[in-house]
Amino acid sequence: MSSTVAMKTKKKEEDVKGGELLFCGTTRSEADIRRKKVLPGDIFVSPTRLRSLVGVDIRYVASGCASCHCVALSVDGRCFTWGKNEKGQLGHGDKISRNSPTVVSGLSKYKVVKAGSGGGHTVVQTVDGTSFSFGWNKHGQLGTGSTKKEVELSPVQCLITDVRDVACGTDFTVWLTSIKGASIQTAGHPQYGQLGHGTDNEYNTKESSVRLAYEAQPRPKAIASLSDETILKVACGSNHTVALDSKGYIYTWGFGGYGRLGHREQKDEWSPRRVDVFTKHNLVPPDAILSAGSVSSACTAGVGKIYIWGKIKITGDNYMYPQPLMDLSGWKIRCMDSGSLHNFVGAESSCISWGIAQSGQLGYGPNQQKSSANPKKVDILEGMNVISVACGFAHSLVVVDRSNVGDQLDKLDVYDDKDTDEGIKEPATSKKTTRNSAAKTSDNANKGKKRIKEPATSKKTTRNSAAKISDNANKRKKKTEESYESEVIEESHESENDSVEKTSGQNKQRRGKASSRGRSSAATKAATLARRGRSRTKTS
Repeated sequence: MSSTVAMKTKKKEEDVKGGELLFCGTTRSEADIRRKKVLPGDIFVSPTRLRSLVGVDIRYVASGCASCHCVALSVDGRCFTWGKNEKGQLGHGDKISRNSPTVVSGLSKYKVVKAGSGGGHTVVQTVDGTSFSFGWNKHGQLGTGSTKKEVELSPVQCLITDVRDVACGTDFTVWLTSIKGASIQTAGHPQYGQLGHGTDNEYNTKESSVRLAYEAQPRPKAIASLSDETILKVACGSNHTVALDSKGYIYTWGFGGYGRLGHREQKDEWSPRRVDVFTKHNLVPPDAILSAGSVSSACTAGVGKIYIWGKIKITGDNYMYPQPLMDLSGWKIRCMDSGSLHNFVGAESSCISWGIAQSGQLGYGPNQQKSSANPKKVDILEGMNVISVACGFAHSLVVVDRSNVGDQLDKLDVYDDKDTDEGIKEPATSKKTTRNSAAKTSDNANKGKKRIKEPATSKKTTRNSAAKISDNANKRKKKTEESYESEVIEESHESENDSVEKTSGQNKQRRGKASSRGRSSAATKAATLARRGRSRTKTS
């Protein structure tokens, strides 16, 4: 990095103000949530302070729509990580998950100013433009030039210099640099074209085989089609990328499902493609904020404007191209991020969130709704200025300015995030639990017998029927949300497989339908034969 650029970067970083970190949701993985392996103490439905970070000036937080771990950077350059750690993504030299934010000792000699978080890896940038990474490296997402070592438990240096910013998708990484002609470089899994090099690096594993694999790209490589542009901002979804250049144009590439690329179609893009909504008459300012979630993308465009596209709600059509989010029209946006299925925005002296949230990641509180189809204020944070936000798979991180908040912070819960030597313990089923469950079942059965004996009035019956209808409606709604959530989870983790089987001229969806029709046809044929057999028996 040139001395002039280094001085400007250092001065800019010194001016950054820190604040108090708040957490809501859970860092448990989708597998834990599906299997109900989530303890009551693992979920925070209100913004909560973490004991180990109370009073620590946090300037920047990072997570990702496929991440079950968190990264927080302090004003003095320390890097804290916590959450799931099955791939070593916390950088502490082990695979022990942690509830408590812990300083990455391997980075103690450096001042860390930016970070990105993937499905199982973490990449950071220091004040002098050096980049380090740790965690899962099966697809070369750490940018070390090799995939021989699939897991790096401690920070290793990336093969890239003059770094200005970094962002991570599920299994890939994007760096912005100050190198002329190579302002944006990528490494990792190329399956959907999210690296932007005009190919998905697909190949047959064996000759005359339909089994396909994708060649990893472990060395950071500049995107040739953007060599004449200076990329200022970047954001990564699970398998797609959004970027802003110095001329005010937005580019997207990668997986195109649900219209998340904004090109009015769902086709995958292997190279950066300009989003036509942002033309010369509607350019995006250089200080715009970008965000990308599992199924959507968004950007600010001047004062009081947010454009959003992709899958926005579980019901209704997708936004196939960028459209203004009228609910936030006129608001001055400070920061913004998108998670797996939810969004967080810091605007003026308010914090706003919306989306599907079965784990409390919207922060509305214990007696409030969990999910919201439309942007809604987080009431407990009203009046606070938000410095930074980050959204993970099922959690959110918010950094608020401590000045002019009075005793508001003191009213928030403080979590004693102490870890045991074994780290986060998984919930276990004990004999005592089994006995309690059996006793509870017996009590419910006895209560049921008593209810049968008691005569019920027509009013009670009506009320019970109405309540039952309401419960069924809520169950159907919850089932719809969980079904959609599962669909997105499966999609966001598809790229973890090394290879996929394909049949020429058929995709997975067609095979699924064909299989379904085959099963249906077989069942019909079996039923017909059975009826014929019965009729012959009767005749004889």
